[in-house]
Amino acid sequence: MALPRAVAGRVTGRWLAVVGAVYLVLGGAYAAVWFAWPVAAALAFVALTWLHWGQGDVYPLAVLLDADYLDTRARRATTGVVRGGLPMLVPLLGHPETYREVVATFAAPFGGRVGDLWLFTPDARLALGAGFAALTVGTLAANRLATTESLPTAWRVDAAETVGLWAFFLVVPPVFAVGVYFCLWHAVRHVARALAVDGGSQSALAAGDLRGPLGRFAREAAPLTLAALALLAGLWVAVPDPPSTLAGAAGLYLAFVAVLTLPHVAVVSWMDRAAGLL
Repeated sequence: MALPRAVAGRVTGRWLAVVGAVYLVLGGAYAAVWFAWPVAAALAFVALTWLHWGQGDVYPLAVLLDADYLDTRARRATTGVVRGGLPMLVPLLGHPETYREVVATFAAPFGGRVGDLWLFTPDARLALGAGFAALTVGTLAANRLATTESLPTAWRVDAAETVGLWAFFLVVPPVFAVGVYFCLWHAVRHVARALAVDGGSQSALAAGDLRGPLGRFAREAAPLTLAALALLAGLWVAVPDPPSTLAGAAGLYLAFVAVLTLPHVAVVSWMDRAAGLL
């Protein structure tokens, strides 16, 4: 519901059909890729999540904290690359074997085998780690130089969050770290954005009512959530190697989440464009 409200200011049948078509076409195409090239699809999911979680952090910096240094597309892009890379790349640097096992779990129900990918070698991690550390420092430095605030509050928040997340994902076991990040960081920010484009929720929040907007969000999300669970059950039957363990079930679930993530990223990108962030 957030896209039509962000673009048109209201929810209409036409907009619901448009959003439904985006999910059907992009999600269906990506599902076909999982069956044809499961390892490539799993790695694409990592890249897609990198992009999306970067988007998710640029929005509150640019809009909620009014970071003046994010006034160009290039600085928003580099900031997004850094923010998305924190949960998606840094765990590979500190916990390569666990990272490899997770990617393998994604691909396994579709018959994919990770094998000896260069990505998991020490040389790859050294190159990626050095490059990403340089990008992180360079982006923060460039953003600091670009801010015109005498007391750059937004930049300080940005820098503190970036350094804290670097340490968090480098040290904490990846599955736990990413799970906590998604539930308590990314999801919270995304729900806040969805509420921010709803005029009724804005009025309620201004009056100090949080329960009402959250209840409305839950009611609107419930039908699609139930439909998604039904599709997950269908995918379970359709995969060539249905999981028989809890880890395998989690991997299939995350592969299904990947299928939904591609159209979700398209919708959020559309919202970013409407907000002038793309």
